Amino acid sequence: MKNWEKNIRRVIPYTPGEQPNCPDMIKLNTNENPYPPAPGVEKAWGELDVPSLRLYPDPACSLLVNALAKRCGVGEDQVFVGVGSDDVLAMCFQTFFNSKKPVLFPDISYSFYPVWAELFGIPYETTALDEEFRIVKEEFYRENGGIIFPNPNAPTSLLLEQRDVEEIIAHNPDSIVIVDEAYIDFAGAPSAMKLLEKYDNLLVVQTFSKSRSLCGMRVGFAVGSPRLIRYLNDVKYSFNSYTMSLPALTLGAAAVADEAYFQETTRKICATRERSKEALRKLGFVFPEPAANFIFASHPKCDAKALFEALKERRIFVRYFDKPRINQYLRITIGTDAQMEALFGALEELVSKPVFENGY
Repeated sequence: MKNWEKNIRRVIPYTPGEQPNCPDMIKLNTNENPYPPAPGVEKAWGELDVPSLRLYPDPACSLLVNALAKRCGVGEDQVFVGVGSDDVLAMCFQTFFNSKKPVLFPDISYSFYPVWAELFGIPYETTALDEEFRIVKEEFYRENGGIIFPNPNAPTSLLLEQRDVEEIIAHNPDSIVIVDEAYIDFAGAPSAMKLLEKYDNLLVVQTFSKSRSLCGMRVGFAVGSPRLIRYLNDVKYSFNSYTMSLPALTLGAAAVADEAYFQETTRKICATRERSKEALRKLGFVFPEPAANFIFASHPKCDAKALFEALKERRIFVRYFDKPRINQYLRITIGTDAQMEALFGALEELVSKPVFENGY
């Protein structure tokens, strides 16, 4: 080791979902929306003022903040936006989790949480999901330096009822509680934003990557009390005033404006999810009741990794996690009806074969 290497921060990085680029592939591994962005987004892209790209974007992100405040029914001083919800969440970790007490999040959850905690030197403890992969609210009724959990959870797709979310918040008046709602639009349940008037220690984070089809543009946001948002902005302005590009702000606002398209595509995905549940059950798969745009499925007679590899050979990509308790599950993003039918056809062929320890 060279001397200068002794001062380098070493972390185990987050592993993103594979981004293959091959012809005729069916990509169901990163929970992207199978439908294009709203028509208004394409229109706004065509009308983008290219000469203005020579100028810095609005550091206050007013165009997008105003659109989100109006849709969420909150004040403009209650909205914070960033480069995808990952950027927003990382900012939250730096801003709010500075106690010597451990931050709490589920043991099976979004795998970026421990990465940020390690990167920023934040102590943390994980709370165990129960045998059915459900968040146990009582696990959060202990001393902590902050709480964060996804709802619906990932990769399990299970929803925690709002009354249970509120109980976690109510039991932790001295901690910031962050509810990560990347998939809430597919849950058929209200957002925790409805609790903001009662709890000034609550922050709700959402993304445009899933239900609004803007993974490639990277847009995320948080909604909370004016005080929390002010603290977030203080940290943002301390290292980068211009976090969001002009195209991201413009197209994000256009996506918010087209509520009808948002509702239509969300309904289509949920309908395909319901049909997919039945198809998977007929093939012998079992899974928790999904409340997101994916299904977390296991087959009692088939090795998950072997299925994952066999599907990959057929250019059908799903997500496999080689981790304790979940290494016999596949996370399957809900695609179009045609994509799902192709998946079911491949699975029907594969599950009928004997599975050996090292695969098919």
